[in-house]
Amino acid sequence: MERLPVSSSAIQSIGYDPEQQLLEIEFQRGAVYRYYDVPPEIHQALITAESIGRYYEAEVRGSYRFERVS
Repeated sequence: MERLPVSSSAIQSIGYDPEQQLLEIEFQRGAVYRYYDVPPEIHQALITAESIGRYYEAEVRGSYRFERVS
């Protein structure tokens, strides 16, 4: 999955597959996590949030099934 760089002190890049509703987040320290069944509107809100890190903490972390992929 292609990830695009974002402006965040915590998150380096974000990728999304709308057909499978997969969200992939690469953190600044290098870990990559894949989140399952994430609706497109959550992805859109994440990448346009004033603070991507705060939005991630409030709306993504702990809300979706995930796995670490690297």
